[in-house]
Amino acid sequence: MNRLLIATTFFLSTLLTYSQTSIDASTVYVCPPCDLPCDDKEYSEPGKCSYCNMVLMKKEAIKTIAFYLQDRVEVLDFAGPMEVLSYAGFKVFTVSATKDPIKSQGILSVVPDYTIENAPKADILAFFGGNSSAASKNPDVINWVKQQQDVEYHFSVCTGAFILAEAGILDGKTATTFHSALDDLQEDYPHVNVKKNVRFVDNGKVITTAGISAGIDGALHLVAKLHGVNAAKRVAYNMEYDNWRLGNGLILSNDNPYTLAKSTPELKAFEGRYEFKNDSEIELKLNKKDGDLYTVIREVAYPIYHESGDVFSDIGSDPIFFKRNGKGEIVGYSLTENGEVYKKKN
Repeated sequence: MNRLLIATTFFLSTLLTYSQTSIDASTVYVCPPCDLPCDDKEYSEPGKCSYCNMVLMKKEAIKTIAFYLQDRVEVLDFAGPMEVLSYAGFKVFTVSATKDPIKSQGILSVVPDYTIENAPKADILAFFGGNSSAASKNPDVINWVKQQQDVEYHFSVCTGAFILAEAGILDGKTATTFHSALDDLQEDYPHVNVKKNVRFVDNGKVITTAGISAGIDGALHLVAKLHGVNAAKRVAYNMEYDNWRLGNGLILSNDNPYTLAKSTPELKAFEGRYEFKNDSEIELKLNKKDGDLYTVIREVAYPIYHESGDVFSDIGSDPIFFKRNGKGEIVGYSLTENGEVYKKKN
């Protein structure tokens, strides 16, 4: 999977700027972190990076996230969220108690980027299961967690919740963890309201997830909170992660990103056959499972995401402008706001 190519297909969802929207001259745009020389290049307008061709993001939208890893950490616990968040334009780095290589599940060797002594400030701190007691019972690690200033979000997967609990971050909050550790979390930390049978719990600034693959769901939820639901949908689509269901967790915060989604009956008006490029046709159908429109091209299904009003976007984040007649009926679409109209045929 080519990360640069995939990133290019969906980052524009956070940058869609239509002709009626003026560009703020004070806004700085940058290339999403890709570990190339262009990471330090800045632009005054949205577009694509001249070096790697990735779609630019607003500099303020890029969050740094520290993944704390301990020896014998579960591979998928951190690798799943790392896949999600790196695709979504987060700047991810790893931290451990020392610079010694760690062995994930006794198989994968990982050399941490930083130690707790020299790790830079992060907007988000993330903790993972698999021998999590090596961190939760290490006073130096817990002190490091407590001393981090201005952390915007805390995130845990599996028994990584024990690290947050030991640091007092879960006191008075609802949380979840790996299914076989739920009772232990409740017994060891009575000030935490432990919730069973949920994929994740969102307290607003603290997100805990159940075991292993549930970390992917929690990470997608975090992307939806910060970059919008469509950005998260694009990540899930490009990862071919079919297990994700919108809001499939306990959301206790006021910033529920799924409340603005258009209902299925409203989107049915956009179904039908339309003209397409080179005198061909496409048919738009409503996917009742996830509530998105989709079309099939060369036997591959492509989703079409609602943005606002009659504006949608394709999997490449390019806008699609639907047109109505005087009666309010959908009569076609164009690929630029005032461009050629491809007519609806039925």
